[in-house]
Amino acid sequence: MMEYREIDLETWGRREYFEHYTSAVPCTYSMTVKLDITGLRKSGDRLYPAMLYLLTGTVNEFEQFRTAFRPDGRLVVYHRMHPSYTIFHKESKTFSGIWTEYSEDYGEFCRRYAIDTRRYERAEGFAPKPGMPENCFNVSMIPWRSFESFQLNMPDYKYLLPIFTMGGYSEENSRCLMPLAVQAHHAVCDGYHLCSFLGSLQEKLDDWPKYEGSGKEC
Repeated sequence: MMEYREIDLETWGRREYFEHYTSAVPCTYSMTVKLDITGLRKSGDRLYPAMLYLLTGTVNEFEQFRTAFRPDGRLVVYHRMHPSYTIFHKESKTFSGIWTEYSEDYGEFCRRYAIDTRRYERAEGFAPKPGMPENCFNVSMIPWRSFESFQLNMPDYKYLLPIFTMGGYSEENSRCLMPLAVQAHHAVCDGYHLCSFLGSLQEKLDDWPKYEGSGKEC
């Protein structure tokens, strides 16, 4: 069941900032960082499902990344988010967006991921998996190239949820680094919140051995 808390703008402590960055000066921003994924790469676990799992777990820690307008226009904070992500079709060179229900148990999440990707790996189309819940956030990856900066141009300033784009990893000073671009809306997420998010995500990557071997289903 999808759960959420409706925000009362009259009493919300962030109201002044929210109204400024949605009405007076509509503003989204992007930050690109290099994540140290050395431990994850050494573990042998598959990168994409592992990163989907870690991104979702971290998103669910921060309400700034779970705040959105519902289809009926109400502003809410979802209790839990699920990843919506792209899969690439090698023959047609196109992609599809599918989603997987999140589980805090990495092995269970990998089982669900494997079922979804196997079922829809040949089902070409923009969104072949039906029933995507509204409490999903977007993730994609450009594995063919590393990058220093990446921005999405979005004219819709009512879209408040984060968007994540990963790039190809590279070796630097015996460390494996991967770029991650985060698109955020200033109405709900300041630089402090984004940096706190990225710090928590890196801590999980540094602690990856605790998950190692539990994602064999992926």
